[in-house]
Amino acid sequence: MNTDRHLYIITGASRGMGLAMARQLLKPGHTLLTLARRPSDGLSQQARSSGAAITQWPADLADSAAAAARLTAWLGGFDARYFASASLINNAGVIPAIGALRDAGGPDLANALRVGLEAPMLLTAAFLHATRGWPAARKVLNISSGLGRRAMASQAGYCAAKAGMDHFTRCVALDEALTPNGAKVCSLAPGVIDTDMQVQLRGADAAAFPDRGHFERMKRDRQLTSPEEAAHRVLAWLARPDFGAEPVADVRGG
Repeated sequence: MNTDRHLYIITGASRGMGLAMARQLLKPGHTLLTLARRPSDGLSQQARSSGAAITQWPADLADSAAAAARLTAWLGGFDARYFASASLINNAGVIPAIGALRDAGGPDLANALRVGLEAPMLLTAAFLHATRGWPAARKVLNISSGLGRRAMASQAGYCAAKAGMDHFTRCVALDEALTPNGAKVCSLAPGVIDTDMQVQLRGADAAAFPDRGHFERMKRDRQLTSPEEAAHRVLAWLARPDFGAEPVADVRGG
């Protein structure tokens, strides 16, 4: 096993914190697989100049079964001892139309739950199954949110997806604790980040979204973290020697 070879798999790597994490992981000896709606020419160029290897899959994570099957097959193509570590980062998420659940459109809500909960579960299952015989250190980092732990009006779909992510991570932690060389898992809230999601929340109809003023004030008072700084903090958490000691955590908690 080559101690300099490390594998990272990231969903939602075309923009925001996902793109920033991908950029920061492009280092010599690293192999990066991204799943996003759009591949990034910039990531490909950076990989060539940095000595990293990158594979980019255009993927609609609403069709998570297909993505999980493809991931299983791809991982099966590696020698079990090739990487010293392998990490899956479930970062992709969608905010459905903002409003009360009674007014939610079925397809929009279903898409948010598929991308935000079903896809992380199926990709985690595929990753853990395909790598179960690897001697590598294996980690699953699920990017959660404070809204998975605190209810908010007009956000039932997003809150439910993130709460589900937190709880399935707790279950996987129990599973892996009973497995030889079990993976370490954590559902991590990354703080409040200045991304397109924040723009969507600030631009919502105030009558449909009672908390819009809260998000406007955070922007005005410069309380938002840049995607680059948030990515740095999240990846530092992933690299902690005690990663997974808390299956549900907040990057602001220590």
